[in-house]
Amino acid sequence: MMKKAGYIQRTGCRALDSDGVMHEVTEVHIHGSRYAIRLAGLAGAIAGRVFVQVEELSHNWNYYLGTTCGLAQVSGSGKALNIDIFNAGSFTVSLKSLSNVIYGKERYAFIVKIPDQTLQSQKVRKVTQDQKRISVPA
Repeated sequence: MMKKAGYIQRTGCRALDSDGVMHEVTEVHIHGSRYAIRLAGLAGAIAGRVFVQVEELSHNWNYYLGTTCGLAQVSGSGKALNIDIFNAGSFTVSLKSLSNVIYGKERYAFIVKIPDQTLQSQKVRKVTQDQKRISVPA
């Protein structure tokens, strides 16, 4: 089951990158951390199914883009944007709700955490009485 992990919003803020170039960004809030996706890159990711960087966003008199903390890409079905934060896991947001945020119809869109696949793939198998047990030599 997917659980709500944060939200994405377009506040109209502009952030400076390391070269001093101003970019319009969308804010991504996941588990209390603030990230940013460049709006031009996000439009390219939605149109061309390429990766876009998720960058650290800080505020000190102005907004600044920091290090790359993850990557985002449109899902294989084309219905969601999958966000992979390097040390926090994988998350997703619906493209329909994201486009409503980008075009100003909605204020924010919810982001949900994608459950880890390793936990789901490990199934406990019960052995019945009539099955043989094979021991492994040490």
